[in-house]
Order: sequence, then structure tokens, then C-alpha cells
Amino acid sequence: MHAGIVGCSPDWSEPQAELYATDNTAIIGDAADPRLQDRLQLFELQVDATVLGNAGLPAGSTLLDGVFWSSEPQQATYERSRDFHLQCVGELELHAIATQVREQFHQESVLVFAYRRQGAPDADAVTVEVPDVDPNRFHDALAGDPLARARLGGGSVTEQHTLILVADIADLGVARSLAIKAGGQAGAAAVRYGHREFVD
Repeated sequence: MHAGIVGCSPDWSEPQAELYATDNTAIIGDAADPRLQDRLQLFELQVDATVLGNAGLPAGSTLLDGVFWSSEPQQATYERSRDFHLQCVGELELHAIATQVREQFHQESVLVFAYRRQGAPDADAVTVEVPDVDPNRFHDALAGDPLARARLGGGSVTEQHTLILVADIADLGVARSLAIKAGGQAGAAAVRYGHREFVD
């Protein structure tokens, strides 16, 4: 599927896709590590340039504080990243952008999520956004939930304390349960469907 800027009429309130990425290559196991204070502003500009260079349109980004579970040595790790909101991108552009970001910043993989209507043939995943979640409480909830650690791996919290989980459709219940354990309100969760890919 090909899109591109030509003939595209972007709806800035509804991005077509998300790209989750960081420029960090270290494994950070300390929540007080000063690298977690980096606002990734230069990184944001660099990724936006890559998006434009592949005939897509950047539509802003959201700073994220991620908590992920590492099987070795069985502890939480932390990551500062950005969620890039993209317009005018099809499958080809999205994959090309993710590949370039992965190579430029020496990442093992880059996660992309292309929105689809619920029930679409390739809608295999969901994003779950839950407001009013404290990052520390999310850490504790993840650490205490072996199923969520195995199925979801982790998640991220915005500066406005919105928890973002990207999960397989089959794991929507696991994501909802983890959000509740982290202090979120299940009734306030926003669920959107799409196709996700780890580009490596």
C-alpha cells in the first residue's frame, strides 16, 4: 500500500500511523538515571526529517517514559522515547521510515502501528490509552503481573500520565487488567485497532 504527500489531505486530529522509537542503545535499570531526563528534542527533529524524506508528514510526537520487563536479569528496565504521529503514509512509506530510523540510531527494532477499522483483515493489534496512571504504580503493576510481562512486555506513560499499551488483539483483556492494576479506570480507556509491526 502506497500513500505519500501528493494528493493527501491530512486530518491532523487523527494520525494514520504511530512510530515508537528512541535514540538510546543502553539498558537502563535505574529509574533515577539522568538519561531518562532527555527530552529527545534533536531526535524528534531528525525523525521528522526522515518522515519528510520518505514522502510522509510528521504530525507531532509525544514524549514517553517506558517501563519494560527484561527476562535477564528478571527486572524492569526504563526507556525515554517518543511516539511519532504520522500522516500520508502507506505501508511502504511506514516501513521505509522505520527501517531508516532503526539503522540511523542503531536500534534492534522499531515499533510501528497503522490504524485500521475494527474487523479489518489486517487489524491484528490494539492501542490502549488509559488516563491518570502514575509511572511508579505502573512499574509495580507490571513487576507483579507475570502474564502481562510475558504477553505485553511493558508499556509507556506520557507526561500527562496517560498509559499507552500496544498489544495483540488477543491480549486486550491482559492490557485492560494491567491498566486497572496500575490505577487506571477501565471505563476511560480508549481502544483503537490497527496493524502493528516490529521493523528489524
